[in-house]
Formats: sequence, structure tokens, C-alpha cells
Amino acid sequence: MTQRSKKKALMLLFITTALLATAGYGAYWWHSGRFMQSTDDAYVGGDISAISTKVSGYIQHIAVQDNMAVRKGDLLVQLDDRDYQAALAKALGEVAAQQAALADVAASRQLQLAAIEGATASLAAARAATEKSANDNRRYGALVMSSAVSAQVRENAAADYRRAQAQESKALADQRVAERQLSVLDAREKQTQAALMQAQASLDMARLNLSYTEIRAPFDGVVGNRRAWSGSYVNSGTQLLSLVPAHGLWIDANFKESQLAHMLPGQRATVVADVLPGHTFSGRVTSVSPATGSRFSILPAENATGNFTKIVQRVPVRIALDGEAATLDVLRPGLSVIVTVDEKSTQ
Repeated sequence: MTQRSKKKALMLLFITTALLATAGYGAYWWHSGRFMQSTDDAYVGGDISAISTKVSGYIQHIAVQDNMAVRKGDLLVQLDDRDYQAALAKALGEVAAQQAALADVAASRQLQLAAIEGATASLAAARAATEKSANDNRRYGALVMSSAVSAQVRENAAADYRRAQAQESKALADQRVAERQLSVLDAREKQTQAALMQAQASLDMARLNLSYTEIRAPFDGVVGNRRAWSGSYVNSGTQLLSLVPAHGLWIDANFKESQLAHMLPGQRATVVADVLPGHTFSGRVTSVSPATGSRFSILPAENATGNFTKIVQRVPVRIALDGEAATLDVLRPGLSVIVTVDEKSTQ
């Protein structure tokens, strides 16, 4: 074979290989590649909580260090609780005092009921005496007409009758006063019950404030950005440290607006992290932001004024990681990743 023939054969082989490669890539792009949307503007996310104090006081003890793993319910920071212990004791005393006042009202009610019974009995006796005096007065009035008794006896009988009527009126008034005293006791009881409820609420608040002096982990995680120091005074709402969750990591991928036409929740995604380039994590699209990232910025761009330069907008897409990938280990919030979404996975 001549040199020219060899060159022609090599050229033909090269062209054939190039055509096959192009056809292969074209077939791949048609069946799969055109459904793959990728971006390197993506980062690991997590619900990082800023742990703050609900009450003010001096920090008595720091139970954790930076980068320390904690479990839900573990003590993070202990505030000096002596003031809150005293407030709790005072609230307990107020509740006890109102309970004693309520018991006193109950005892007064029993005593008043007995007084009402006595007043009722006195009224009955006065009515009986009035009835007897009325009968005597009538009898002596008839006898005086026949001169059977003297006028003095008749006058004495009339006086006794008027005295009995007066005593009956007094007994009736005493009974009404005793009964109305029950209404006074009812009002006093309601007032005491209201005061007891208020004292109980103060007691509950004192117990809550005392419990707030122990700041505990709300979930499993790792401590970071610690700003608390023993002996420091902190006000209510002061951020003491941050807690990075041990589970539930996700990916926020910012795709170009030209990549979103067919992106839907449920589509499969692959994630490659810069921290571990040889490993691929899997996940799925859970949601697409309702607006571009620029619209959520503090100062959104106002294109209606001044010169305009078109900039391709990006929209955040939330991707949930599968299995152990969502656990705080190699992946950590803030790390950069490359995300590829397979839009064909839901078609």
C-alpha cells in the first residue's frame, strides 16, 4: 500500500469515527441529554437555628464547645436562676394566700348559713309571739266591753301586741340582712377566685421563666458560632450560639430561567459536591421558587429607570437529598455542589 493510500485510509477512518461519535452523541442528546439541566450555582442548605435566651441574667455555665455534637434535650447554657427561684417562691406564697382566703370565704359561708337558720328561728318565734299577743288583745278587747277586765289590762294587752309586732319586724329584718350577707360572700368568693387565678398565672409564668434559665438543644445537631461566655450578662433575645441540624440537609440550586420550562417537583437529581468530587449523591426536586432570587434581595433591581442591560435571571430550586446524604457528615450547609436534574424522570 502506497503512502497516499494509507493517508486516505486514515482519513476515512477518522471521518467514520467522527461521524459515529457525532451520531452517538446525537442519539444520547435526543434520548437523554436534552432532558438534563445542570448548574454549578448550587449550595447545601440546612435549618441552622440561632439559639437565644428568653430571659435575662448572668451565664452561670456553658455546657458545650464549638463544633460539639449534641442530642435533643442536652443542656447548652445554664443561666443564674437564683432570682427566678425567689420569684417562684413568691408566686407560690401568693397562691397559698389566695387559697387560704378562699377557704376563709367558705368557712364564713357556713357560719352565715347557721346565722340565717338562727334568724329564721327567731322570726318564727316572733311571729308566734305576735299571734299570741293578737289573740290576747282581741280577747281582752271583748272582755273590757262587758267590764270583765279593767281598761288597764286591755291597754297592757294592746301594748304587748305592738311590742310583739315590732319584734317580728326586727326578726324579719335580721333574717333579710343575714340572707343578703350571702350575696356579699358570693361576690367576695368571685373576687378571691379571680385573685387566685391571677396568682396561679403568675406562678405558671415564674415556673416558665425558671425553666428558661436552662437552654437546651431543640434537636440533634452540632454547635457552631458560639457567642456565650461564662459570667457574661445577657438580655432576653440575645443570640448565644448556632445549632446546625444533624439531619434534613437539602440543596438550593439556582437554575437559569431558560432551564425551567419543564422542571417539575418529583424529578430525579444527581449532586456532586466539591468537597467529595468522586462521589455522586442522589435526590429529587421538591419545589421551584415562585420568583427569581433577585426579587427577594434587599434592593431589587429597578429596570424601568436608567440604562438597561439584560441579565439572565436565576430561580432557586429546592432539592431534597436521599438517605444518608441528608445527614450532617461530608455535606455541610454552605458547601458548593453541582446539580443535574433529569427532566425525563417524570415524563
